[in-house]
Amino acid sequence: MRVLAIEDDSETAAFIANGLQRLGHAVEIANNGHDGLRQASGRSHDLLIVDRMLPGMSGIALVQRLRDDGILTPVLFLTALGGVDDRVEGLDSGGDDYMAKPFAMAELAARANALDRRVSRRDEATRLRVANLELDVVERTVRRGGHPLALQPREFRLLEYLMRHAGETVTRTMLLENVWQFRFDPRTSVVETHVSRLRMKIDRDFKPELIHTVRGAGYCLRAPE
Repeated sequence: MRVLAIEDDSETAAFIANGLQRLGHAVEIANNGHDGLRQASGRSHDLLIVDRMLPGMSGIALVQRLRDDGILTPVLFLTALGGVDDRVEGLDSGGDDYMAKPFAMAELAARANALDRRVSRRDEATRLRVANLELDVVERTVRRGGHPLALQPREFRLLEYLMRHAGETVTRTMLLENVWQFRFDPRTSVVETHVSRLRMKIDRDFKPELIHTVRGAGYCLRAPE
């Protein structure tokens, strides 16, 4: 696996590089946000490990810029900012996983491998359609009845997950694990808030209603029979 670690602390960067290289991965280092953005944009990597607090450009801004430019390389945030709100902000900006410092190399390697396996298994369709709702995974676009809809990165991922499981009941736990990559319940209303926002964009001005609440179970995106 080709990894780019964007980390300004030299000791942490060396620890990451040495640990992953011992496991057979190729690791590059960028020690500031601007260099990290340039390297991530101009070369092919399988994973980006990104600190949030970087000189020149924050990790959040860096990842948002990459996503805006259509670069979908998996991102693992590795940062001292480990609160629930920090995690949500990082994942909403386009991150795929989030780890707080201090960290164990074994867990970092396991999470890196899990992200790599997830990408390697991607043989799903890149264009999804339910009724008159269309989502293009490659172009990162969503249309309803031919009208473009502007979604935030986390809203896009939530909609993609619901569309890939169209007609199925998706639980809150499933969404936390697969859309937010939380291995625990943060006891916040993050799922409910995002589903509500998504409904406003997907269903408010269009018919038929597609996102349904399954009382006591979760949510289901389905077209009327």
